[in-house]
Amino acid sequence: MPLAIEQLDVSEYDIIISSSYIAAKGVLTRPDQLHVCYCHSPVRFAWDLQHQYLSEAGLNRGVRSFVARMMLHYIRNWDARSAQGVDVYVTNSNFVSRRVAKRYGRESTTIYPPVDTSQFEMQAMKKNFYVTASRLVPYKRVDLIVEAFNQMPDRNLFVIGDGPDLKKIRARAGSNVKILGHQPFEKLRTYMQDARAFVFAAEEDFGIVSVEAQACGTPVVAYGRGGLTESVVDGVTGVFFNDQTVESLVAGVKRFEFESQAFDPHIIRENSERFSVARFRTRMQELVEREWDSFQSNLSQEPMRLHAKNLRRMPRSEFGLGFGPLPEPAVVS
Repeated sequence: MPLAIEQLDVSEYDIIISSSYIAAKGVLTRPDQLHVCYCHSPVRFAWDLQHQYLSEAGLNRGVRSFVARMMLHYIRNWDARSAQGVDVYVTNSNFVSRRVAKRYGRESTTIYPPVDTSQFEMQAMKKNFYVTASRLVPYKRVDLIVEAFNQMPDRNLFVIGDGPDLKKIRARAGSNVKILGHQPFEKLRTYMQDARAFVFAAEEDFGIVSVEAQACGTPVVAYGRGGLTESVVDGVTGVFFNDQTVESLVAGVKRFEFESQAFDPHIIRENSERFSVARFRTRMQELVEREWDSFQSNLSQEPMRLHAKNLRRMPRSEFGLGFGPLPEPAVVS
């Protein structure tokens, strides 16, 4: 993948905007091209989650483990090197912004990703069940949600999603937990509109699905780390539980039920609009225009700085040489 992205020819463009998780930021650009990277996260399986990834893949020891570790080492090296070819970083959460600072040593601006809230209608009347929706992979911790609701047999849970952990999660589900697998969008939306609360147990970079639930006027019970702490307002649009344990999640559900009268579907829906597509477009356009103006200004001053250095070496008789008019900075519209 790194080799492939480096073959992409973008030489005809003045501004390059990459949307990157692994490779896109590695596109090769010239010094006079502005590269803005919307970074979803530094490569988690090669940085934060390396040990978890190796453990889940059964690569803790042996030759295959050695090869995998060498490949991850290569990916980290390439990731750090290619990060320096970006002029401006934009991240999808402050949580990811801290990762970018730690892994790449770069500052960034947070612009939350666009959520098409217009696809979801608020519903004030809720039914007596909980729902979660996710790809069924280990780090999403759907198994934890199922185990917690097994401990609460008087509460019903619907699990929506597909993935490699489907059989394992289905085998763990108690009689009050229904594993629905993949569902079309219309049914997913109905479940989120009807649910008493949406439950989420992963440490996510942002967590778009939790915003979609809030767009339905549905409160969120979520793990209190990661990007969800920026989209869910504790005590207003949902509640957080502190640890990724069954006990902590059960306590979070019970706290939500105890405070249930405090959650207003209209306020929850209003909170989701902070992440609308229109807001994202406006903020991204403003940032690109601002950075392009600054970039052009710096390019325009470069000949002046070089000329000033040359003037120090010139005889007095040549000091009368002047500069032509500087070019007008380009504006992206």
